Amino acid sequence: MKIMIADASAVVRTILEQNLAEYPEIKIVSSVSNGTKLMHAVQNENADAVIIDLGLPDIEELDILHTVGKTMRLPVLAFAQNQADGLKATSSGAKEFVIKPPLSNYDKAFFDSLVKILTKISPAPKRPAKNAEKHTPEQPKIEKSRQAFKVLCIGASTGGPSAVSEVLSGLGSNFPLPVLYTQHVEIDADKKLAEWLSGICKNIAVTLAKDGEEAKPGHVYMAPADTHLVIDYIKPNGTPVLHLSDEEPERFLRPAVNKLFRSAAQFYQKSCLAVLLTGMGMDGADGCKEICNNGGWTIVEDKSTCAVFGMPAAAIEAGGAREVLPRGDISERILELVKK
Repeated sequence: MKIMIADASAVVRTILEQNLAEYPEIKIVSSVSNGTKLMHAVQNENADAVIIDLGLPDIEELDILHTVGKTMRLPVLAFAQNQADGLKATSSGAKEFVIKPPLSNYDKAFFDSLVKILTKISPAPKRPAKNAEKHTPEQPKIEKSRQAFKVLCIGASTGGPSAVSEVLSGLGSNFPLPVLYTQHVEIDADKKLAEWLSGICKNIAVTLAKDGEEAKPGHVYMAPADTHLVIDYIKPNGTPVLHLSDEEPERFLRPAVNKLFRSAAQFYQKSCLAVLLTGMGMDGADGCKEICNNGGWTIVEDKSTCAVFGMPAAAIEAGGAREVLPRGDISERILELVKK
C-alpha cells in the first residue's frame, strides 16, 4: 500500500515515516510540508492513500480535501485537532479522520490503528497508474458553436499566471472582445502580476480593473486582490461596465471566479465565452455550468497541462465544460470561435 504524508511539522513527518516503515505492507512514496507540494506529489506519484494534517499551510484545507479526496478520488485520512474539525474534514472529502496525538503518544498501538484505517480506506482494485490513458472525470465530446460572442472571461488559480500568459499571447493583436480575468492572488501581488502579464503579453493590454470602468475590446481587465470583479450593466452599444465588489468571499475566495462567470452568464447569456484554467479547488465550476445553461460556451483546461487539475475537473463533473482542451490549443480555439 503506497502512502503519502502531508504535515507541516518535520518532526511529525519523520515519526510517521520511521514508524510506518516498520509495516511491510506500507510504502511511503512522498512526504511533504505544504499544500502546493502535496498537489505536485499527487499528480506525479501513484499512491493508494494520503495522510493530510488539517494544519497544512499555503492552501485552504477544505479545498485540498475536496480536490484530493473528491475530484482526484484519492482516499484521505485527516489528522484533526478535535472531533468537530474531523467531522468537517469527512464532509469535505476525507474518508476518515483521527485526532492528532501529542508527540509522546505516537506509540505502537497508535500506528497499529493507523495502518488498520489506511487499509480500510484504500479500496481494491488499486487506482490506475498515472500513465493510464483515461482519467476521471471523462472529457465531454467537443460540440460545435455558432453563436456570436461579445465577451471573454478567464478564471484561474494555482499555476494560473503562466497559463494565462500563454493563452493571452496566442490571441494575437486586435482581439475583438473585452477580456475579464479573475485570478486568485494575494494582496499586494495583483499589481505586480498585471504588470508582469502586460510585459509578457505585448500583443494585448493588461491592467487591474477599476470600478465603473467600461471594458473595451482587445484589453484584459484583471480583478484586484480581495475584490470580486463582476459586470454591473451593459451599455446600449454592448460594452460591459465593470463593478468591483467587496461582498463576502465565496468559499473563502475573494475575488471568486464564480462571481465573474455568473455575472457574465446573466448579462451575455449565449454571447458569453469563458475559459477555466488550472487551479486548486472548485471555484468556477458553478459559474461554468451557469454559462452553459444560459447558452454560452466554456473551455476548460485538460489535465495533461494543468499545474493542478482541481477547478477544471470540478467544472467537468458539474456539467459546465463544453470543451476540454490542452493549454496549447486554447487560444487557437478562442480565435476560431470569435471569428466565425
